Amino acid sequence: MSKTSDDEILLHNQTWQRERQIIARLSSLNYRTGELDSYLHNIACGVSELIGVDWTVVTFCQEGFETVLASSLEMGEGEHVYSLHGLLTGTVIQMGHSLAVEDAQKHPEYGQAPEGYCAYLGIPLTTAESEVIGTICSFNHQPRNFKKEDIQIVELFAERAATAIDNYHLYQQQCKFNHILEAEVEKRTAELQAAQAKLLEQERLAAIGEFAAIIVHEIRNPLTTMIMGLKYFRKTILTESAQERLALALSEASRLERLLSEILLYAKPQVLQLCELDVNEFINELLVSIREMPEALERQIEFIPVLPTVKILGDKDKLKQVFINIVRNACEAVAPGDVVKWKVDCSHTDKVCINVHNCGEPIPSEVLAKLSVPFFSTKACGTGLGLAITKRIVNAHNGELLISSDLMTGTTVSLQLPLVLQ
Repeated sequence: MSKTSDDEILLHNQTWQRERQIIARLSSLNYRTGELDSYLHNIACGVSELIGVDWTVVTFCQEGFETVLASSLEMGEGEHVYSLHGLLTGTVIQMGHSLAVEDAQKHPEYGQAPEGYCAYLGIPLTTAESEVIGTICSFNHQPRNFKKEDIQIVELFAERAATAIDNYHLYQQQCKFNHILEAEVEKRTAELQAAQAKLLEQERLAAIGEFAAIIVHEIRNPLTTMIMGLKYFRKTILTESAQERLALALSEASRLERLLSEILLYAKPQVLQLCELDVNEFINELLVSIREMPEALERQIEFIPVLPTVKILGDKDKLKQVFINIVRNACEAVAPGDVVKWKVDCSHTDKVCINVHNCGEPIPSEVLAKLSVPFFSTKACGTGLGLAITKRIVNAHNGELLISSDLMTGTTVSLQLPLVLQ
């Protein structure tokens, strides 16, 4: 009777000691969001120690493959991914409940164990939504009959592992969502800032336009009177030097008139009369008048259309003004007989790129940056408003004006305009 009591006490002490070990192991598990690897490694090592097996792994299973997330033994560098087909793990995933195999070699119907191992205990990792997302798999070199207590211990750890993996994936999804949300907020903020900047620019230009109209009116009236007086003197007999001075004065007065007209053109709001324009047809029609310009008479203008043709939404008259200015500049930059290429490119899906290219002297980088700045000109008689007006018209079409120049390829002025999507 005494012997039986001693055995019971010994068994009770062993059970109590094991429960303390389990509690200690569970208490040592401290999962923090994003720190999944070390947490699962502690689970794998804890299971191996508590139930006394040679090897334990924690796997994540998806779309017919398992990925080893943690191992009680060193498995080497790199990701370890295996097909579930024909494996013991695949059986656990398919059944959705625990599987204990005393000797997998004698029971091949459950699947194949890793080389050198016989006994197998597989516990599914099941989320709160009853979804099986992986396993805890324990292997032993020698055959072994797993007890109910062993299975219960591993199931307890499996519950913790499933929760951690599920939380980790939710955390990753939340991070991804936050990243998308932040990017969207940044995008919307940038769009709002751009819209506000555009509105402020429109208000500023409207104010400048109103002021410019008043100033131009006040200058133009006395200028007209002065020009009339100067022209009157042409009827009188003047010395040669006086005639030269008079011609110079009239020339400067005409330049001042052009400048006043261009200031008004630049300052006033760009109100567009939009219509659909066939790009090839529009340029072919414009080529007739452009080739008759004095600057283009001795140059070759080669037009390379796009096939099939595309359409843009634009103000026909204003875009004519844009291309006349750009092609005139290109013709002035090359010698008689040289070629100016006018090419349409539709390699982008949402915009058309219209390039005017010449092989004249390259434009220095410090000049290139200022070409569309108002009143900056490299021409002796230029007003410095031609490209500034061109850029304003292009921007009003929600387009972009780009200028590149180097010694090898020459100078290219590129207009990027939105396509009319068919």
